[in-house]
Amino acid sequence: MDSGIIESSPSCESFPQQGMRPSLQREAAPCGQVYSAGHHRHRGASLLPDAGQRADLSAQHQSAVRQTKEGFRGCVSRRPRVICDTIAERSALREHVYPKLREFCRENYGLEFQVIDLYWGVEADEWDSPELQKTRMKLLEDCLKSSAGPCFVGLLGEKYGNIRIPGEVESAEFEMILDAAVEAKLETRILEEWYCRDENAVPPAYYLRPKSEMLKDYQNTMESSSNSMNENKWQDISEEIKKIFKTAVKLLYEKGKMKHSQAKRYLSSAIEDELDFALGKQTPAFLKKCVCYIRKIANIERFVKIPEMGKYMDVVHTAGKFLRDPEAHEKLIKLRDEFIPTIVASSNLRVYTSVTHCDMKLGYSQEVENHYIEGLGKQFYEDMIDIIQATVQQNFDTETDLLYDEVLQHSSLCKTYSTFYEYRCEALNIVHKYVLPSKIGHINPLIIYGGPCTGKTLLLAEVAKKAYSWLQEEMGPDSDPVVVIRFLGSTETSTDLKNILQSICEQLAVNYRCLVQSYPKKIHDLRDLFINLLNESSFHRPLVIIFDALEQLTDSDDGRKLWWLPIHLPRSVRIILSTLPNKHGILQKLRCLIHEENNYIELTARDRKMCSQVLKHQLLRVKRKVTSGQQIYVNEAFSKCTLPMFVNLTFREVRNWRSHKDVDESSLCVTVHESIEQLFWSLENKCGSRLLSRALGYITMSKSGLSEMELEDILALDNSVMYELSESIRESNPLRIPYIYIARLKEGLQGYLIERQVKNVTLLLWANRHLQLIAQKLYLHNEEDLREMHTVMAEYFLGVWSGGRRKPFYSNDQYLNGCPDRDGRGLNEDVKHCMDQTAFDRQAPDQPWVFQCNPLEPDIFFINHRKMTELIHHLTRCGRTDDLLYGVIMNFSWLYTMIRIGQFDKALSDVELAYTYSQKKELKFLASTLRSIKFKVVKYPGSLSAELQQRLLPVVSSLPKLRHLLLECDKDGPKYCSIVPLHSSMDVTYSPERLPLSSSCMHVTEILPTFNPSTIIAALENGSISTWDVETRQLLRQITTAPSVILGMKLTSDEKYLVVATTKNTLLIYDNINSCLLSEVEIKGSKHCGIGGGSSFINGFTLSVNHALAWLEASKDVTVIDLLYGWPLYHFHCWYEVTCVQCSPDGVYAFCGQYLNTATIFHLGSGEKLATVTSEFSGGFVKFLLILDTAQEMVMVDNEGSLSVWNTEEIVNPQLTDDFDCRKEDSEVVSIELSEDQSAILICKALSIELLDTRVWKVAEKFRAKHNERFISAVLSKNGNCIIASMENTSAIFVWRRDTGQCMASLQEISGTIVRLIKSNHHNMLLSLSTSGVLSIWDIDIITAMSNIDKSGKPIQRLVLPARGELIYTLDGSDSVHKWNFSTGFIEAVFKHEGIVENCVLTSSGEIMVTSDDKCSQYVWHTVSGENIFRINGQKISELMITHNDQFVVSLCEQNASRVWRLATGHRVCNILVALQNAFITIANTFVVGMAKNKVLAVSLWTGSITKKFCCDDGASIVDIKLIPDCPDIIVFITSTETVNIWSLTEEVICRRVQLPTNFLKSLEDFEISPNGKLGIITRGDENINVLDLYSGKLRVVHAPGVIWRQRLSRDGRYLVYICFRSEDDDDNGAVSSLIVMRLADGKNIGACSLYKTPTFLALSQRHLNIIIGFDDGSIGTYTVVDRVDAALKIKIATSNSRQIFNNTTQVIRPKCHNYSFKVTADCIWRESTEVFARDSPITVTEPEVSEATPTKKHNYCYEKVCSAIDCRGHSFAPDN
Repeated sequence: MDSGIIESSPSCESFPQQGMRPSLQREAAPCGQVYSAGHHRHRGASLLPDAGQRADLSAQHQSAVRQTKEGFRGCVSRRPRVICDTIAERSALREHVYPKLREFCRENYGLEFQVIDLYWGVEADEWDSPELQKTRMKLLEDCLKSSAGPCFVGLLGEKYGNIRIPGEVESAEFEMILDAAVEAKLETRILEEWYCRDENAVPPAYYLRPKSEMLKDYQNTMESSSNSMNENKWQDISEEIKKIFKTAVKLLYEKGKMKHSQAKRYLSSAIEDELDFALGKQTPAFLKKCVCYIRKIANIERFVKIPEMGKYMDVVHTAGKFLRDPEAHEKLIKLRDEFIPTIVASSNLRVYTSVTHCDMKLGYSQEVENHYIEGLGKQFYEDMIDIIQATVQQNFDTETDLLYDEVLQHSSLCKTYSTFYEYRCEALNIVHKYVLPSKIGHINPLIIYGGPCTGKTLLLAEVAKKAYSWLQEEMGPDSDPVVVIRFLGSTETSTDLKNILQSICEQLAVNYRCLVQSYPKKIHDLRDLFINLLNESSFHRPLVIIFDALEQLTDSDDGRKLWWLPIHLPRSVRIILSTLPNKHGILQKLRCLIHEENNYIELTARDRKMCSQVLKHQLLRVKRKVTSGQQIYVNEAFSKCTLPMFVNLTFREVRNWRSHKDVDESSLCVTVHESIEQLFWSLENKCGSRLLSRALGYITMSKSGLSEMELEDILALDNSVMYELSESIRESNPLRIPYIYIARLKEGLQGYLIERQVKNVTLLLWANRHLQLIAQKLYLHNEEDLREMHTVMAEYFLGVWSGGRRKPFYSNDQYLNGCPDRDGRGLNEDVKHCMDQTAFDRQAPDQPWVFQCNPLEPDIFFINHRKMTELIHHLTRCGRTDDLLYGVIMNFSWLYTMIRIGQFDKALSDVELAYTYSQKKELKFLASTLRSIKFKVVKYPGSLSAELQQRLLPVVSSLPKLRHLLLECDKDGPKYCSIVPLHSSMDVTYSPERLPLSSSCMHVTEILPTFNPSTIIAALENGSISTWDVETRQLLRQITTAPSVILGMKLTSDEKYLVVATTKNTLLIYDNINSCLLSEVEIKGSKHCGIGGGSSFINGFTLSVNHALAWLEASKDVTVIDLLYGWPLYHFHCWYEVTCVQCSPDGVYAFCGQYLNTATIFHLGSGEKLATVTSEFSGGFVKFLLILDTAQEMVMVDNEGSLSVWNTEEIVNPQLTDDFDCRKEDSEVVSIELSEDQSAILICKALSIELLDTRVWKVAEKFRAKHNERFISAVLSKNGNCIIASMENTSAIFVWRRDTGQCMASLQEISGTIVRLIKSNHHNMLLSLSTSGVLSIWDIDIITAMSNIDKSGKPIQRLVLPARGELIYTLDGSDSVHKWNFSTGFIEAVFKHEGIVENCVLTSSGEIMVTSDDKCSQYVWHTVSGENIFRINGQKISELMITHNDQFVVSLCEQNASRVWRLATGHRVCNILVALQNAFITIANTFVVGMAKNKVLAVSLWTGSITKKFCCDDGASIVDIKLIPDCPDIIVFITSTETVNIWSLTEEVICRRVQLPTNFLKSLEDFEISPNGKLGIITRGDENINVLDLYSGKLRVVHAPGVIWRQRLSRDGRYLVYICFRSEDDDDNGAVSSLIVMRLADGKNIGACSLYKTPTFLALSQRHLNIIIGFDDGSIGTYTVVDRVDAALKIKIATSNSRQIFNNTTQVIRPKCHNYSFKVTADCIWRESTEVFARDSPITVTEPEVSEATPTKKHNYCYEKVCSAIDCRGHSFAPDN
């Protein structure tokens, strides 16, 4: 093979081939221009290689109001009867280039790139089909007419191709050709057999009869037949037909009987026709968007003998030799070297020419072709990108413009419907007259009414189309009419009155240029605005408003009552309405409002003659007619139905009739319904039954229709469709659905399957509801198929099979059904291998929520509206709850995008919809969370991630499914907000479900929770028992026991029986499921029961598994009832009056509590009395009995709270193990509860709550009520760590932590004072009843999540952070220092001091802490062990500092001398006699620098003497002082003369002075210096941040959203972190301030986060930009900053322990909090100038230098302890990089 040689024609460009880099090289055309494309949004590109040599890339552009967004469309064709020479190119483009172009267009423009290949998937013998050629040319014409982007690509090679067989020839011309053939002595029998005269054509014509009809006759004469033989036969016949046409036409042309244009139709190939059609008569502007690729093969004639070369050139066999067809070659040369260069010379057409040299032996070998294909693919991609980028503009404005989208949808529908209007009836004339201006009479709306399918919608669409021109013709060209149309029910928002009025008001405001500040929220105010906007119309700008289908209005806001409709209109306004006559009484209401009969037009069925006339005109437009014989059957059909839709359906059937075909009365249907079904069945024959049923089913079941490309994608993912196609087209790799089927579908349903613009996407949907109902009936009736189809669509919009993922051609079920081992756990390896072999990439596109053009600009995107609209709809209907939960609702991108485009309410409703389907309480909590942050996130969508994280982090351990959303926030949130909460201390905002049961709690007898968390059973004293759904407030079922009053009720553990006790001393046993009474049992007491012989009520009852046990007041007997049969079994006789009864969990034993603290044990099965026990505390009665089955123990609790524990291992002889005497306390027992694991018992008394540890039977915790407060009930949380209780006369629920005793939360009940608490053990729910009779259901998991937040109990006054490590130390004005874990937010240790802690410093590692308190004591602590190593007394310390090498401590005093002392030994180094303020230690550990009135002093750390100083002149004082971190010897200070001074410590000179504006320091709040000393940040207590350039003296002011409270500059000086308080006008649901991070490089706020507690301290970590905030409730919040510019910082989130916590499946395990106490006696006492060490101190009294050489043992202990902690700096931590 020759090396690659590139030849370029003088007028063309070229690209390299074999032996070179596989890319196409561009050269300039003769004009020397680099061509670009035009400027419009366009519909697409099409590749059409014909004869293997050509392609056209076409596009369509449609617009309504603004530019629309559609996809690229393209066509690919293949030459008939020959092996296509571009199969490899087309396959490569389809598999590798088209998907890339599609991805590019979706990501950068939100457009689709669609490839159309009409010949792919069609049998080879069908390529000559005239119908296919006709469809081909029609699509090409449509693309060329409407193109606004790449519109034509031609591929031209060495092959010209054969002429085509004409499908239809006019009779005169055909007979002339037939005569010429006879004259040329040709056999014409085959022509006469295959062409048949058709009198239905106008004029009459001969048409080519179908092969399916003709080849049957040939088969009958053959001995054997097969498909291949038929194909060969057809090839012979087609060649013979072509030969006859070719010879006869040439003869007629030579004789002048046929013109050149006529002859060309028969003598040119398809490639010449299409190139001439596409390029021959186009403008230069159009040709700029076209591309041609010419492939020349050098010396190809030499290889004509090689059989494979026949597909690359035209070959003829003459005299036993293979030669290149000279006639075809001549036409090719003329086309390639004359026609195309002529076009190039006069236009900007891009042309590339490639010359390829063949292999000397193999000719055009596979290797040579591969090089060509590789280069072609690359160049094709680059050219398409170039044209697209030059043609299409990125338009983001319409993405969130709801008005634009609404108007676009109705305008596109109007345009579509108007094209189908056929009737020129009187109604149109009446409307025309109504629309024109009138000077007399009142103007009222015009009403058009009629039954279904009478043409109301088409008429109104025609009116809307023509109204503008009507008014302009009447009023002159200077007028500018406004036409507004709404097809009610056609869009999501066009059925709601409020949405309709608002969108029309918005449209009128835009058209009439009216400024509307905000649109009213009340419907009546909106209607008033609508009336006012109508008055904006004028004579020169008249207004026409059209409402179609008023019956589609919903009844919300009383829309169907038409109160909103203006009856008396301004002179320049016209309103036209349409409605059904008998729907919702709308027409009757209109007649009451408008009495003038002339304002009503009824559309009725047409008469038969008019229908025949319309049919005649329709047929003539397509050059068809019916014969007189056929007209009889048409008339008969019209005599039964004359609806316009029926006429159109009849036209579709009749236009296919042929005059020689038989027609009878069954040929036409007689109803619209039958005709539609007939239309669908006829399409099944063309497209296949499965494909058609699924295609129409998918369109019907979609929420808003499907685009053409989506339909292709979804059908390709449907295995049943692909299986049907694989049987017919025999494709080895069924990538896609052949487009011919889509084309047939659209053509067959033209006018019924219409296109509409929705969110800038063209969708296919049904033209009317009648069609949709029939399609639904035919194709969506099977539930299994329906579920499968919803699953396919859900997977498509989820992107399950995108990105090259291969979908198996057969499902697992299909393999398992045929697998012998069906009980196996999985598929065997052979089956898996077979499935892998049959898995194909269906080329489904990725489905992100948004298409991002630039990752660095995340807020610039195109929205994937289709996924937004469709995905949830299909997920809910196919039952894929997990995909709904994690793929949508818990997806941060979906939530952010919905809020970003103004669809917050829609997102919230979708979350609530998902909750309805899944009943996951995480979704319920998420919905309430979104409601609480609505104001903030709607105003600032970027803050969504931080707001969610703050609220979800505290509850994620209780609601684990929220983990996914938090991880999503971590991943995508920093794109929009750089603040990421690591630990949130925010109190959970939680509102329970509420249900009003009665007007007062006194009427409520009993409330029972059930298995269903939202269902409860409530009994009222009037005898009604109601089952409620609390969430929907819906009454599910009701039972009445009147006139009996209900005393109580209970459910069995399986909720099968509901047992009710009444005042009639009866137990009513109900079937709980069906609410029917099973039996009524009377309870009778013993003869001693009652006083003075009076009757007693039932005192109580309890239930076991199969029994009910009840007893009367003052009775010693317990009646045992069998629940199954409903009769009494026997009575238990006790010693004393029964007070309570409890059954064992297994239902075997009954324990009866009595007076005198006695309990008796019975066997439930036999009624036998087993044992009786009495407590030592015999003064009271048994109020509660608890059965611990795990420990085999019984607990008796009396009315005074005394408790006795009995071992029941030997049931007949229980043994007393423990008892507690609580009779001294004046407090009765209110409630009692055994924990879930039976490890603790909660005893709630009126004045206290006690918790008993059942393992050791001791009181573990005890909580007392405050003065004048009484408990009414208390329960334990599920894990037993919290106590939830309510108090008398309060409307709150309180949550206490057991370990600390802190009240962690107080939840207010807005309905009134809480009087009762009921706990549901089924779902860990808590029910509370208020005095107003309102029941509230609280989730205990969410309530106890609040206890996960640690609090010190007092406002945080100071935060101290070590240089390294994950710890935080806080001071809160108490005697304790709290040690917190940075990542978890838990308190790990508390260091107790004698007095209030005032100062705290840490070594770099954080292992040694030095503190001081107000008792003149200093403490040195080991923070790991918690040991107070030593204590120093004697002086009150104002400030503590540690040198940077962790060796020395500086203790500053205001009254006495300050001291520098050695940390390791406690010995004094020197005294500092001067009092310093705002002091700091220099980096070199040389000086202590501070200020004293008008001086800046530098004191030596070794001698304590003042070494350097600066004194202010003119009596000025020092205001503030800072050290520049990167310049340790440079000091910056501000004086009272408003001067910023930069002082060199070493040289003792002022380096620079910057003068501030007058009165600038009057209210100085804070002053920060950047590390390099270039910038100073000053805040003055207002809303401004003042950035001072210390070099130039320039002052830049940055406005903050509120009054700045605190600011901190990051260690690297890149970011400013500040907290500002909100203004009173901000309604942010309780947010008191905002945390904001500003990037100083550009002054941009990169993150904002609301703070819902009052902040008291702000600190930044030194290593990373971590933010710690202390709050007034003693809690802390930790945050980190992840600026997307610095992506490396994202590792902080991934490695943070807080993110690892909720990845665990179990709840957070809280570490034990250690309490460490101070030393009581001091180790050292400081005197005036000396220190005195105690005798037992670990530090002995020696000189420093001696002590270092010869330490004592005590000294050695202290020294080693401190030194080991200090030296660990180099070992315990990795270096900070």
